[in-house]
Amino acid sequence: VANMPGAVPRTSTQALANAVFPYVLKIARDGLEKAAAKDPALAKGINVYACPGKPGAVLTNQAVAKACGEKYLPLERAVKKS
Repeated sequence: VANMPGAVPRTSTQALANAVFPYVLKIARDGLEKAAAKDPALAKGINVYACPGKPGAVLTNQAVAKACGEKYLPLERAVKKS
């Protein structure tokens, strides 16, 4: 069922916040690049990466890039280019 969280909005919001918050703390503590390098699960969740101080962004999720008909660049390579 696509809108199951809508049946229990408060509970689903709390569950989402509890699942995401540890990643937010890692990014706040280490910065995105270091946090992603340390945590493969976090790195897997990054679909788009923009190099700090440079225009444009790259798709770092192969499935998303394919669905959009765009080029794919692995996150590790995108970070090295920045």
